[in-house]
Amino acid sequence: MRSQAHHEGIWLRFLSGPDIDELGITPADIIGAVEEVVVAHGRGQTVFEPRVHLVPDNGGAGHFNVLRGHVSSLGERGVSGVKVVGDFVPNYRLGLPSELALITLYDPTNGVPQAIIDATFITEARTGAMTAVGARHLARPDARVLGHAGARGTAFSNVTMLDSLFDLDEIRVTSRRPESREDFAVRLREVTDTPVRVTADVAEAFDGADILVEATRLTEPAPLLHPGLVAPGAFVVPYGTVSAVSEDLLDVMDKVVVDDWREAKSGRFGALRHHVDTGKLSSDSLHAELGAVVAGDAAGREDPHERILLWHRGLSILDIAVGHLVLEHARRADVGTMIRYR
Repeated sequence: MRSQAHHEGIWLRFLSGPDIDELGITPADIIGAVEEVVVAHGRGQTVFEPRVHLVPDNGGAGHFNVLRGHVSSLGERGVSGVKVVGDFVPNYRLGLPSELALITLYDPTNGVPQAIIDATFITEARTGAMTAVGARHLARPDARVLGHAGARGTAFSNVTMLDSLFDLDEIRVTSRRPESREDFAVRLREVTDTPVRVTADVAEAFDGADILVEATRLTEPAPLLHPGLVAPGAFVVPYGTVSAVSEDLLDVMDKVVVDDWREAKSGRFGALRHHVDTGKLSSDSLHAELGAVVAGDAAGREDPHERILLWHRGLSILDIAVGHLVLEHARRADVGTMIRYR
């Protein structure tokens, strides 16, 4: 929204969850927006700071992540934004998503707020799209079996977006709670013809799969994903907040790719936090950032037998890109509520 004359005031658009549902944005739209911003990152057209955490005194119920970023390639003047997203694993007991989020977008030339958006869907969709973009460039094109651990939060977008890109023969899903994984399978079967198999544990879901996605919600680290489960040619995506990765997993990886190395080194959480802290993953052993691969400045998959791992922390620039996509759709459809700022 353009800054308006002083006597008219400054207005911004509020977009609720139901507003966003009304827009009909497709997985292909979101994957496209995410791929474009990954390229922008590879070309140095983004600015962002590593996420910071706010951990309230709440008995360990959860914490907040605060993400800040700017994308120069969006719109006429670029877009800046800030997202606050909760990570409250026990929320299922309350009938709430574990990740509730809000994003604010700003004009970077004058600081005028443009929008306040429910970013709960954005968080789920941009994460699934990042997994899909990584797979498009790093997985084998003939990947047939997807193993997915974790059934909440971003899980649905992970699976459905990967399913849209690959001719899968089987989707294996698992999670800690039987009711959770069974419900997840039911949701997936409603939207895909690919056979969905529920497994009792992570080992059965991952063993010999072509694409392995670890999106568990552990409260304590546990080595659920280990070298014995990773077949030659596999593409592995671990990104649980609390690590489910064995210490020796990287020993069998031919390439390790991250979304952003500075982000990977920061913070107290993440699937490979221990590997970075102990030096098992370093700037020397890292193959590349995904932006360099997608922009064509670093090699992706070069051999069908390579085992490749992508660790994406969830960059703020993805939220900005998908938030901007949502806002543009809303402006064209005149959806949302206009709120006077001042």
